[in-house]
Amino acid sequence: MPKKKTGARKKAESRKEREKQSRANREHVDVAKHPCNTAMECDKCLRRQKNRAFCYFCAAVQKLPMCAQCGKTKCMKSSDCVIKHPGVHSTGLAMVGAVCDFCEAWVCHGRKCLSTHACTCPLSDADCIECERSVWDHGGRIFRCSFCHNFLCEDDQFEHQASCQVLEAETYKCVSCNRLGQHSCLRCKACFCDDHARSKVFKQEKGKAPPCPKCGHETQETKDLSISTRTVKFGRQTGTDEGYGASGYDSYWKNLASAEGGEQGGR
Repeated sequence: MPKKKTGARKKAESRKEREKQSRANREHVDVAKHPCNTAMECDKCLRRQKNRAFCYFCAAVQKLPMCAQCGKTKCMKSSDCVIKHPGVHSTGLAMVGAVCDFCEAWVCHGRKCLSTHACTCPLSDADCIECERSVWDHGGRIFRCSFCHNFLCEDDQFEHQASCQVLEAETYKCVSCNRLGQHSCLRCKACFCDDHARSKVFKQEKGKAPPCPKCGHETQETKDLSISTRTVKFGRQTGTDEGYGASGYDSYWKNLASAEGGEQGGR
């Protein structure tokens, strides 16, 4: 018979399950609307930036800090506060309890916000896919690409999304065989047929599209996307079809022979 689980073992397993669930929920958070990523204007230098504890440009402290978890700027007298203030509405620095290391924003002194924000902060690994800058390296807000769902900084979001729906291949064929790729992964920029979209590593959830066999990201049907293939704008493939033969040497020798014939005729 299996050993009976102890109380410590049950607590450890439930903690692991909660952490796993919080990591899964982090993928579905709308980063653009989260309180830790709201737009803020500095009281001193008047420059617009992401919600921060200190101004990114002049390091000034804001008069009305906003909580990165619940988004409030005033703590009511009947809240679950770690620091009690009966009969008083606290604002400003009297309301804050910590600074998040990931999103660099204030967290209020509410017990729930202090105990849950660091584990579920949506900007904990928010490095821009284009410039690889983190929250601490630039002052703008963070966004997610609408197609590949990678993090983007405010400077690169439009340029990236304009060129995101381009495959790393010249056809829509499956990367593993010669059949038409019915499923596309916009992170790997590749197409997969029905057989090769099935993965032994990543499990497919019921009612959802199969995950990418390379990265595990959810795929989409190619016919539902306005996706384009890679085009080559240099080399032989840009020229007119002249029957190049092997590596273009056939056309080269024909042109050379015709040029020599023209010179001899002129003599």
